[in-house]
Amino acid sequence: MNSRRAELLMASVSLAWGSSYLLMKIGLDGIGPYNLIALRFGIAFFAMSLIFLRRYRQLSAATLAKGVFTGIILFLIFYGMVNGVNHTTASTAGFLTSTTVVMVPVLECLLKRTLPSKTIVISILLSVAGLFLLTAKDGIVFDTGAAYCLTGAFFYAVYIIVFARLAKGNDTLLISIIQLGVASLTGAVFMFLSETPSLPATLTQWGAILGLGLICSAYGFVVQPIAQRYTTPEKIGLIFSLEPVFSALLSWLFLHEILGFKGYTGAILIFAAVIFTELSRKTAR
Repeated sequence: MNSRRAELLMASVSLAWGSSYLLMKIGLDGIGPYNLIALRFGIAFFAMSLIFLRRYRQLSAATLAKGVFTGIILFLIFYGMVNGVNHTTASTAGFLTSTTVVMVPVLECLLKRTLPSKTIVISILLSVAGLFLLTAKDGIVFDTGAAYCLTGAFFYAVYIIVFARLAKGNDTLLISIIQLGVASLTGAVFMFLSETPSLPATLTQWGAILGLGLICSAYGFVVQPIAQRYTTPEKIGLIFSLEPVFSALLSWLFLHEILGFKGYTGAILIFAAVIFTELSRKTAR
C-alpha cells in the first residue's frame, strides 16, 4: 500500500464516521451515552475478534499493554464528545470537535521541535475556515460543553499521534481490536456508575447501534491505524476534517437537511484544503 491508497482508505473512514452523527442521534433516543459507548465498542470488539481470532496466538504482554493504553484514549475521546454534545449547542460541538485538524500539527511540532510546512499551514487554515462555515451555524458558545468538546478533540489528536508511532509494528491489528474491548469495558463502568443499563427498544435503534459498532467502530478504528503506517499524522488530521462534510451530505440524502450558502462554502473550502495538499505533494515530486 502506498500513501495515496492509505489516504483514500482514511477518507472512507471519515465517510463512515460522518454517518455516526445520524446513527448516534437515533441510538441516544433510547439509551444513555455511556450505555451507547459500551454497546457500540462491545459489538465492534466481538465482531473483529471472531474474524481475526487466530491473531490472538500472537498476543504478547507488550501488545496487550498498547491496546489497553490506546483503548483508554479512545474512551476519553468519546467521553469528551458525548458530554460535549449534551452540554452545548450542536454548532459549537460540531466545530470544536473538529479542531483536531489544528491540534495534530501543533502537537507534532512540539514533539519534533520543528515548524510545519507551508502546505500544511495553508491547508489547516482553509480547513478551519471551512469547518467554521459548515458547522458554526449559530455561532460558538464557550461553556462547559465546549470544554468537553475540546477535550475530546485533544485526545483524538493524541490518539492519531500515538498510533503514528505504534502502527510501525506488526501487532497493529491486535492493538486495534484490543482497544475496542477496553473502550467498551470503560464505557460499561461509567454506565453502571451513572446510568441505568438498558438495550435498544426498537429495530431502528438496534440498526443504529449495529451500524455504529460494525461500520463506525469496527471498520473505522481498525482501518485507521493500518492506514497511518503509510502517511503522516498531519494528513490524517486534514482528512479527518472531511467528516462533517460527509455528515452534512448524509443528512441531506436521508434527512433532507439543506446546508445553505455558508455550509456549501465551508464544504468547498475543506475539500480545497485536502486537494491542495495532494497537488502540492505531486508538485514536490
